[in-house]
Amino acid sequence: MRRPRCTTLPFSAAGQDGYIVPDPDRADGWELSLDGAPQSHVDLAEPTRLAFAYQRRLGHIADLAAPPGHPVNALHLGGGGLTLARYLAVTRPRSAQQVAEPDERLTALVRRVLPLPDGARVRVRAADARDVLGRVPDGWADLIITDVFDGTRTPAHCSSAEFLDAVRRALRPGGWYAANLTDGPPLAHLRGQVATALSRFAAGALAADAAVLRGRRFGNGILCARDGALPAEDLSRRLARAPSPARLLPGRDLTDFTAGAPVVPALTATASPLPPAGTFG
Repeated sequence: MRRPRCTTLPFSAAGQDGYIVPDPDRADGWELSLDGAPQSHVDLAEPTRLAFAYQRRLGHIADLAAPPGHPVNALHLGGGGLTLARYLAVTRPRSAQQVAEPDERLTALVRRVLPLPDGARVRVRAADARDVLGRVPDGWADLIITDVFDGTRTPAHCSSAEFLDAVRRALRPGGWYAANLTDGPPLAHLRGQVATALSRFAAGALAADAAVLRGRRFGNGILCARDGALPAEDLSRRLARAPSPARLLPGRDLTDFTAGAPVVPALTATASPLPPAGTFG
């Protein structure tokens, strides 16, 4: 799906300064940034191409959530450029997808400049992630992906045990949960989020750059969890073969990573830390 090239498109979304910028290396590539932080990359000609490492890691989890090509019911908490919704629409045709994106102006701009593939069954709801999650019928979702950011931070109300209780209610038995989390040294937020997920799900795994896991720099950690077995070896191989390889911590390694961090209830939940100055260039 090719669109004429144009200059950078500035916009304001929920009080945030944003830009949709043409990718100089891809004729149909575009990057969405909010408050100076790269948020999404979209390739209109090749929607299965996930340019950002964290999105590729979420894509690997989506690939394992059901047999190849099998349609799924997917809930995306966080919309942005609708990158993962595009990916699923192409890799799993006939999938029913819902997206929580409170900023209607952002969604309208994305739909105009970065239209979804033909036949994509994607419904964007202009509401907060928690509100949309609460409306999903019990056991509806095969896959829930949380990529919720207020500026550069995940809000506290999407970082608690009660939030994960709502996720579990919306997931079918054996369904998959995946979340994009950010943190830096000493990784207190990330450890707490992992401990909370392990208190709610039977199995979990965390994918991240080795430097992030060692507490050497700020970055993304992709958490996945479910009540069925996790194909850790398969996921680990996919992560290792990627252009930006990641380590996977499953099972006992993941429990050890929490270092005894407590479960995070809504009463004490906090937003994820601010990235250090210069993190995003």
